[in-house]
This record gives sequence, structure tokens and C-alpha cells, in this order.
Amino acid sequence: MFPVSDADHKVQHFPFINVFLIVANVLVFIAQLTTPDQEAFIYQYALISAQINFSDWNTLFPFITSMFLHGGFLHIIGNMVFLWVFGDNVEDVFGHIGYLLIYLVSGIAGSLAQYLLSPGSTIPMLGASGAVAGALGAYFVLFPHHRIRAFIFIPPFITMTTVSAGLMLGYWIFLQVISSLGVLSIGAGEQGGVAYLAHLGGFAVGYVFALLVPKKPAQNVI
Repeated sequence: MFPVSDADHKVQHFPFINVFLIVANVLVFIAQLTTPDQEAFIYQYALISAQINFSDWNTLFPFITSMFLHGGFLHIIGNMVFLWVFGDNVEDVFGHIGYLLIYLVSGIAGSLAQYLLSPGSTIPMLGASGAVAGALGAYFVLFPHHRIRAFIFIPPFITMTTVSAGLMLGYWIFLQVISSLGVLSIGAGEQGGVAYLAHLGGFAVGYVFALLVPKKPAQNVI
């Protein structure tokens, strides 16, 4: 299932942070594509577990910079579409600063979860998936009954349908759990591929944040 829009909820306030994050990711991706040495760019800003030293702050910045890099067009398109569909509603509830906090902490937590899987890995880790998963986790708590318009791919057919956010995100997290168990069972931490544990770590942060942190009070805008 690939989301297109939230069929139920319109935000009350313009999602400045969500738009800013999408634009920032796109601009960094353009810089990544146009830099003379893409490999050097990635190795400078991506998270490489083997280079992390928690006693040296200079080695920790990639926990943030890596979440603005992407591995290709499908990678960034998928992340940004999910962020566009689900992020604005979360920002509307928690406000601009609260939403930015969810995004950044979820991204860092996701990278940390993947780091713990293979702390000696020399494979660059990059992508906003952990941060985006944080928005999904918060949305799952806040709006489980909202209807999401989505494409469903059943080869060779593609159809548009409407499903509940709880069903869609529940199915998504189920896939991440199953995939993570598969990765752990074969010891694939030193191989490339999708960082499923980053997805789970980010989702967990957004989920807990939505459960425990007070929401922004409703306001009437005149």
C-alpha cells in the first residue's frame, strides 16, 4: 500500500516544519547528486558505525546529517510522500517545535537502533526513514480511524482504495517487524539493505511521544 492523502483531516495551521523538512531533504538530495564526488559526500555525512566514538562529539554529527541523505529517487520519493501525507497532521497537534523534536529524536533513535545491530559496520547508513517513522508512530496513536487514500499494488493490477490509518500503519509496522526478524536471524547487520531496525526505533519514539507528551491546546484562528 502506498499512501496518497488523508481523506478525513484537514490541518488548522500551515505545516511550516513539515514543508521545511521536505524541502531540506530535496535540496540535500540535489546537492548529493550534483557534487563532483558523490562517494566522498556520502562518506562524509552518512552514519558509519565503525567511525562512531561517543567520547568524541565530532563523530556523532552523522546521527543528524545522515537523515537528510538518500540512496536514490525511489528512496527519497517514498519517504517524502509518507511525510507529506502523515506529518502535517502530527505537526498540527504538537505544534511546530514539538513536531520538529519528534522528527529529529525519532531519526536519531532509529539510527542508534541500527548502530547497535552492527557497531563495527563500515557500510554508510543514510535516509530519513527513521525520522519519518516517528511521524507514522505518532499518527498511529492520534488518528487510527482516519481514512487514507492509497494505491494497492497486486501485480499486474494497481487500484486506488481507502483504508483506515490503523490498518495501513499496522500493516506497515508488521512488515518492519517481520523483516527485522529475518535480518537478525541471518546476521545481515554487516550487509547492505534496508535498515528495518531504524524504522522500528523511529516508530517507537513517535508512538511513545504521542502517548505521553501533552498535546498543543486547540485554538480558534481569526
